[in-house]
Amino acid sequence: MVTFLLSEVAFFSSLIVAYLAYMGKDQSGPTPAVLTLPLVIGTTACLLSSSGTVHLAELALHRGSVGRFVLFWSATILLGIVFISGSLFEWHELIFRHHLTISTNLFGSTYYTLVGFHLLHVTIGVIVLLMMLIVVLRHEMTPSHAIGVKLGSWYWHFVDCVWVVVFTVVYLLGR
Repeated sequence: MVTFLLSEVAFFSSLIVAYLAYMGKDQSGPTPAVLTLPLVIGTTACLLSSSGTVHLAELALHRGSVGRFVLFWSATILLGIVFISGSLFEWHELIFRHHLTISTNLFGSTYYTLVGFHLLHVTIGVIVLLMMLIVVLRHEMTPSHAIGVKLGSWYWHFVDCVWVVVFTVVYLLGR
């Protein structure tokens, strides 16, 4: 998992450097000014909160409290779904209201590539978290599944950390 996460750091680092390299280079069409900062601050709060809930879930499982694990793990999934939903709503607004697509201009290309790959990683994370929740709810938890919970938690923390950088670069520096 450490090797996988390091390869993901390299991948996202490349996307972030590309975004920074092209930032402000093309002023034709919509610019970062069309981004919905209040919405994204709200979804960011949800995603960052989910790092806390996934940590509490992992602690609960380690202490043998399956009920608390299910509560906090489910909260993490819900917060992830809220983040995904907010991102999709933002994209809908960008595409249909501001006419920003991946092929509109250089900003659209770099924005959708960077934010889109992050969104894909969050979606994969939610799916993995759901799979682990199903295992627990079916009372099929074994020590190897507990390791899966730990690794799923690491992955979730990773996507949260990546979002802090993406949010800072795209929504704060890019404006």
